[in-house]
Amino acid sequence: MSSRSILGLNYMLRGLTCLGEDLSGVLGEFGIDPAHLDPGARILRDLELAIHIRIADSLKDELSALRVGTFFGFAGYGPLTMLLATADSVHAAIHAGIRYQSLTYLFGELGFCPGASASALTLQPLHLPGRAYRYRVDGELSGTIKLLLDMRQSMNLKIDILHIDIPYARPASAAAYPGILGCPVEFDSDITRIWIANHHLQTHLPTADPAAHQLYRRLCDEALRQTEEVGGDLAARVRRYLHLFRGRFPTVTEAARAFAMQERTLRAHLARASCSYRGLLEEERMRRARQLLAVHGASIEHIALELGYAESSSFIHAFARHHHLTPARFRRQITSGDAS
Repeated sequence: MSSRSILGLNYMLRGLTCLGEDLSGVLGEFGIDPAHLDPGARILRDLELAIHIRIADSLKDELSALRVGTFFGFAGYGPLTMLLATADSVHAAIHAGIRYQSLTYLFGELGFCPGASASALTLQPLHLPGRAYRYRVDGELSGTIKLLLDMRQSMNLKIDILHIDIPYARPASAAAYPGILGCPVEFDSDITRIWIANHHLQTHLPTADPAAHQLYRRLCDEALRQTEEVGGDLAARVRRYLHLFRGRFPTVTEAARAFAMQERTLRAHLARASCSYRGLLEEERMRRARQLLAVHGASIEHIALELGYAESSSFIHAFARHHHLTPARFRRQITSGDAS
């Protein structure tokens, strides 16, 4: 089961909220409060997709997903950003992006369609039910265009998008598309195509650096292995889900909703795996506690708050019960090199 950085979901949530969409009801179903998401966390792909499907059904403005790309940051793609920037040409950067597309926030599949005078960066959309199909087509199109525009601006490049093909019927709001996307648009395509003149694709990147490119390729390969990490059973999926949070963790009822289950069903499945939601939550808190105690200057009060404890004393008692020593003593052992 694949996972990826939660930054893509964060960008989407922030963008849609700024565009006036109220996501509180949908996010509440999954026990998610954006203010308590850990930006360094990874999210299971199927869980993220389930969240997006529910968001699609809640949108008030059918153009929100088409506008949300402006909220995606170029730096948010991690080592992939630098891999693209150090490529030899725009064409080479696009093909590097296609090769490492699992490091992007797409659910569809990137491809390339060469032509005589212009070629297209293509997006084969994931087939989704109802409104979710158009929502993801629009969101992934706008995010991809934002990435191209960020490259153009940061490197002072000439990359003009000639026109775009969109794989759904012409909507009532079609007249707004050229203004939002900055180029002519055609509907009823089989896939999304972003057409670029071939001579622009051959543009040499001023930041090209073969040695650095190889370094970032290795970093992307390592990041790719993380996306392919497999956690098959429900307990592993719940652990990954709990990794997302800080400050406030979801209740068992909220967690059950995130996995499309009744609370009693989730409890029963975990019991058959000889564990419980409460135990997994404590395991996650203690895992995070050990990490935070290793950070110089992080106070016990701050750590307790980060782990969702109402009082420092509650955290101290829980840590001592789990580890048979206090957080302060554990920290001293880390400092002296004695902690296991």
